[in-house]
Amino acid sequence: MTTSEALRRQLLGLIDGQDARMPFEAAVADFPDAAINSRAPNVAVTPWHLLEHIRMAQRDILAYIQDRDYLEPSWPDEYWPAPGADASSEEFAATVASIRADQRSLHDLVADPATDLMATIPGTPGHTILREIRIVAEHNAYHVGEFAILRQVMGTWPPDRQG
Repeated sequence: MTTSEALRRQLLGLIDGQDARMPFEAAVADFPDAAINSRAPNVAVTPWHLLEHIRMAQRDILAYIQDRDYLEPSWPDEYWPAPGADASSEEFAATVASIRADQRSLHDLVADPATDLMATIPGTPGHTILREIRIVAEHNAYHVGEFAILRQVMGTWPPDRQG
């Protein structure tokens, strides 16, 4: 295995949620519709807010990599839903589906041997795909962990959950 192949394998593990963190799929599995917009004590966001933030930030990084006409969203308004915003079960499902689709796009980009992970992304101050994948993976891992803890605090894990 070449160094490039080993690096790709490690990055794919980050994107796919392998190794020492909970995968996205495990975190969102069997989430109850009744809790989508619930708030835990002393927590300013809902479960949907956290997932929608993951979606918005991940989509931003994907656009940063792929779109040469990229315009940076404004912080925090375009990275978080409005504090009072609620989602329907359909909107929650759409958020989850969008996260999955963008993760698949990032996975496919990294898995493609034609992708130069170390090349500077045009129009950036020296940023590479490697840098952006690392950032999105770290960001997602952090917030998926928050989501899992929020589930624990709210008591939304299925009673037969293992692990």
